[in-house]
Amino acid sequence: MPTQNFSYTFTTSKPIDKVFNILIDPQKWWYGLHNEIITGKSEQLNDIFIFDAGNGVHHTKQKLIEVIPDKKIVWEVTDSNLTFASKADEWTGTKIGFDISTKDNHTQVVFTHNGLTPEFECYEGCSSAWTQYLEKLEKELN
Repeated sequence: MPTQNFSYTFTTSKPIDKVFNILIDPQKWWYGLHNEIITGKSEQLNDIFIFDAGNGVHHTKQKLIEVIPDKKIVWEVTDSNLTFASKADEWTGTKIGFDISTKDNHTQVVFTHNGLTPEFECYEGCSSAWTQYLEKLEKELN
């Protein structure tokens, strides 16, 4: 049985370029639930941003490693400190990204956290948090 990475898919009537411009900037969608602080940039290849949340509980550093305008965004987690997990660097080396496409005259967004699998200690809590952020984003885009 193949390993199942966390994934979330939704569609919106918003134009693909507008959706892409929101997704490329984590400050526009990865906020509002757990006292997030996002610093750095995420607009061009190799840009780096830092995500802190939960008053020190979650700290990660992401590097933009792939960007295809209006189609694909991928960040690699280059550093992580999840203080609630026994393996605090569990996210290091995983990849977070969006695939964006047109489907039935709508924009389809597929989010995948490649490497966040049920074997991870934080899988339940992290996948639940991702779902909260992505449901909020989906609601804001519809």
